[in-house]
Amino acid sequence: MTDLVKSSVKGKGPVRIMVCVEDEYPLGPIAGAISRAFPVFNRKTKSKKADAGEDGDNGEEEEEERMIHVTFLDSKGRVVKNEVEINAAREAAEGVRLACRLVDTHPEELTSTAFAQECHDLFDEDDTVTIEEIVGEELKEKGYGGIYNVGKGATEPPRLVIMTYDPPKDVLTEEDEEQSAITLVGKGIVYDTGGLAIKSRVGMCGMKHDMGGAAGVLGGFAAAVRLRTPRKIRLMLCLAENAIGPESVRNDDIITQYSGKTVEINNSDAEGRLVLSDAVAHATQHFDDSDLVVDMATLTGAQLVSTGKTHAAILTNKEELEHTAVKAGLVSGDLCYPLLYAPELLNKEFNSKVADMKNSVKDRSNAQCSCAGHFIESHIDSKYIERDGGWLHVDMAGPEVKRREELVMV
Repeated sequence: MTDLVKSSVKGKGPVRIMVCVEDEYPLGPIAGAISRAFPVFNRKTKSKKADAGEDGDNGEEEEEERMIHVTFLDSKGRVVKNEVEINAAREAAEGVRLACRLVDTHPEELTSTAFAQECHDLFDEDDTVTIEEIVGEELKEKGYGGIYNVGKGATEPPRLVIMTYDPPKDVLTEEDEEQSAITLVGKGIVYDTGGLAIKSRVGMCGMKHDMGGAAGVLGGFAAAVRLRTPRKIRLMLCLAENAIGPESVRNDDIITQYSGKTVEINNSDAEGRLVLSDAVAHATQHFDDSDLVVDMATLTGAQLVSTGKTHAAILTNKEELEHTAVKAGLVSGDLCYPLLYAPELLNKEFNSKVADMKNSVKDRSNAQCSCAGHFIESHIDSKYIERDGGWLHVDMAGPEVKRREELVMV
């Protein structure tokens, strides 16, 4: 759908799109797909036309706001007027546009501090959402060794942002009130140099997108809040810049994660799992009303080898969660496919002689995308597992790379 819209809409001015849908098909996924075709972030000062001097105004041209009108038709050709469906489509599209704008924003502008401010701008006036932040040295003092050590070398401090949406009482039924909460966790590395295990010149370009997981769950959370979803939702964003500086974490350093486990750093460029592990440990230790934790990240290049550029890789401790995620992907268009789940065979890849584990695998040819997910899983609190809590890991590096390669400023 996104490719079709991109190829059909050129130039400037208002756009009208008509979509024929099967009866009962949800409109939200279609609206999200259409919205991807119209990127929000742009810092160009001239259009191509103005560059050629065709406007007669010193080669300058102001950017005009573009209106996109979308009309849905049912199987009989009638305009869909269901306000609930239309509103859901509108908020799904806005959530996607929010995520795309953040992912496209350059790191000088979207620092960890600026990302946190985006959250406040979205929800400070919404009394259903509370926001808590743990920032800088406070992370160290409270034991969040993963987030702190990854981000301590940057000019802007690392931070863990925790948002809680409590639905209004008037939208809840008795059945809704009995539902457990859902916790979403996003990797928000606003720029990834690789740290002291520095990336190559080519490999570093595009690493402003390494906060795609955090942007994605924030967009989904924002849509759920605006739609007044009748279920409690928490959102945890692990925000940091993996920078190079005098304070940067070193290969051979040993850090202590929030779970209490020690990790020997053998690759400072395997930082995403460190920040996510702190958040997942926090969620499973402290959120007694939650029975599902979902973490999302642009975590590994190995994901592209495992499931490709169109399907995110998923890893979960529950078979029914795996099936649910795959079905949701087919409906939404955000496709996913299961990874090998074998912690008893793969955790040995992280064996260390001086710590509980290393942060990067010994054998990169041994299902390393699964290994990365199992690293995060190893920090889940044991009591959460005992009460049959669910965990779903989403590595969407491939789909994010595909979106980056196809990005066209319309």
